Amino acid sequence: MDLDQSEARFAEYVAGLGSAIGHAERTRPLRDYCTGLMLPGERKSVEPMAARTAPARTAAQHQSLLHFVANAAWSDEDVLAKV
Repeated sequence: MDLDQSEARFAEYVAGLGSAIGHAERTRPLRDYCTGLMLPGERKSVEPMAARTAPARTAAQHQSLLHFVANAAWSDEDVLAKV
């Protein structure tokens, strides 16, 4: 499988999860969070994930990811059903 296919599959997967979290403005943080989980690195907390997913704006990315994770206003059951 080439990189384009992998990226397309990942985008499709995140879009499916996005339909379970409700609001369109949560899609980008969801994508960034999932990307952070997939990237190399031992620590999978939002601080190092922010540094890896948005190195030019780490502080803002950290805040975005922290807000996304801490204020999870979606149904866990719906998200797990999509997974």
